[in-house]
Amino acid sequence: ASSAESQYQNFDPPFEIPDSWEWVRLEEIFSMQAGKNIQASQLHDYSLEYPIPCYGGNGIRGYVSIYSHDGTYPIIGRQGALCGNVKIASDKFYATEHAVVVQSFAETNVYLWFYFLENLNLNQYATATAQPGLSVTKIEELLIPLPPINEQHRIVSKIKKSFSLLEVIGENVALLSDTVASTKSKILDLAMQGKLVPQDPADEPAADMLRRVNPKAEIIGDNPHSWNIPKSWVWCRLGDIFFHNTGKALNSSNHEGKLLPYLTTSNVYWERFELETVKSMYFKESELDKCSIYDGDLLVCEGGDVGRAAIWDNTETMMIQNHLHRLRPKGNEILSHFYLKVFKHYKEKDLIGGKGIGLLGFSSKVLHNLVVPLPPFEEQRRIIEAFNTLFETLDEIEASLQA
Repeated sequence: ASSAESQYQNFDPPFEIPDSWEWVRLEEIFSMQAGKNIQASQLHDYSLEYPIPCYGGNGIRGYVSIYSHDGTYPIIGRQGALCGNVKIASDKFYATEHAVVVQSFAETNVYLWFYFLENLNLNQYATATAQPGLSVTKIEELLIPLPPINEQHRIVSKIKKSFSLLEVIGENVALLSDTVASTKSKILDLAMQGKLVPQDPADEPAADMLRRVNPKAEIIGDNPHSWNIPKSWVWCRLGDIFFHNTGKALNSSNHEGKLLPYLTTSNVYWERFELETVKSMYFKESELDKCSIYDGDLLVCEGGDVGRAAIWDNTETMMIQNHLHRLRPKGNEILSHFYLKVFKHYKEKDLIGGKGIGLLGFSSKVLHNLVVPLPPFEEQRRIIEAFNTLFETLDEIEASLQA
């Protein structure tokens, strides 16, 4: 079709096109046909020996033993959640009334128009109702630029090469992402074995430090886990080196005290917090000390993703709900940032978790008795410094991959 034949008198082109191209309506180059109604009883299971795909507004809905076409066509979702979505259908298929079959004329390249339709955002032309709908007429009226057929083929060839390159890049990105994750895990392994930084004979032994921090603490003589620790370290119970408690249970009928913001497990992520949604409830004066968290407190999830942990590094005072544990060191020699990594390592090794009714839980008793390694104070500091240096680089790589 020529521009003279098209006669789009009131059409203002959104961008310039080469002289050899034409602005045309989709109906001038495509023949479109909505599918036919199909009953649920006609749908069959994937496991048929020769299944025929059935296309509808929500994608492939099932399989039927009949078909209406044999070829390669773009399919446009016409109704439902995926209204406006496009896919290529090859060989035999059946289209329901919720889909539109697009048949191109001879002088067009089907794959070019698949790419074009896929990025046209057809859903914007759907009716704005609870169940979006896209009419065939509305699709047919859309104006698009039409290149000569030879140029269409060149464009498609270029797109396919670009997609192949993107697939290779995507595979390498996934591989590098896995490598970063495994490297972080290996660093945690080395740290828990005392192999991340060298031991210093001048450091106060962890056993002497523990007796000073908590004279009642028990040094665990038997190795509770599958790895060994240096002689200057000891095994001990987490509750012997941290004060810990959970917060307040939610009670919507309780209106005594002050209305204060509080955190739940949904706010706590690994090594960070999400504070876009923070709820409030009433806390009595007698509950404030138990349920308040301060800068430097280690928070651990009792439910949800059991053992997930982060350190509150905010000067703003916040309250916590009962599904969060608040941990505070019993002495300055116990560094929360080291034990944040301990929780991460234990989670990866499936060493955290308790059984609840239908849900995993991490009770105060289980947390208290969790056996953990205790390095000398100065070695804890060196380990944290090594973590910060190594993880900073790895985090930058991860961020660039995600971007």
